[in-house]
Amino acid sequence: MADETTPAPAEAPIIRIIRKKKHGGGHHGGAWKVAYADFVTAMMAFFLVMWIVGLSKPIRQAIASYFRDPSGFMKTAHGGANPLSGGDETAMKKGKPAPLVPMDGGTGNATVEAKFRQVADAIMKELEKTPEFAGLRDSIQVRLTNEGLRIELMEKTSSLFFDSGSASLKPRTVHLLTTIAHELRALNNPVIIEGHTDARPLHRADGTTNWELSADRANAARRALEAHGLRGGQVLAVRGYADRQLLMPDKPFHFANRRVSILVAYTKKGE
Repeated sequence: MADETTPAPAEAPIIRIIRKKKHGGGHHGGAWKVAYADFVTAMMAFFLVMWIVGLSKPIRQAIASYFRDPSGFMKTAHGGANPLSGGDETAMKKGKPAPLVPMDGGTGNATVEAKFRQVADAIMKELEKTPEFAGLRDSIQVRLTNEGLRIELMEKTSSLFFDSGSASLKPRTVHLLTTIAHELRALNNPVIIEGHTDARPLHRADGTTNWELSADRANAARRALEAHGLRGGQVLAVRGYADRQLLMPDKPFHFANRRVSILVAYTKKGE
């Protein structure tokens, strides 16, 4: 008979084993989400490509210009130009003249527009290969508008094309206008030369204002063009706009507002 003071044996501990079920690739898995995201991305890219293919050629070229040089493209857009709009202005590449991007709804004459493109390409190639023009390349814009082929010489820095406050052409500006004149003389289209200034008023003893200065600069460009290649009578008009057509309205004193624009105008539709 056991002694009542002898302790009872301890009970063995109860061990519970909990097994968690793993869900691999089931409803709550994440692998399918990655695959689905890849599929959606691929489909989006496919439809984007199909959409671009269906656009007009000018818009496709403008999109291509953006991917070639996004910063230059957006610089032009922020300056007041919209490279994808009807009045198409292409972004200028740093150190290179802007490529020509034609717009929709020109003359309707593909032959005329093709000639304009050839002339523009020839001018830009000459700018690229001539060391003297290295500092001018990003200040020259060539574009096709609903008026015709427009070549703009923009003062990106002070006294780039003209002496400050005067209509005296820099020597390399004369060389540049000579290059342009040699290309434009092959066209039968009339040429209109426009002068523009910024909004900074002139303070000259002779009372000259921005009106006279813009017209004088346009006339100086005309004389250089006619002396170095343009045919007699090819210039239809010379216009001075002072600061009434600013390239950058939000920056009226910016150098780029000072410019000479050479417009090779369309003749009557079908000619």
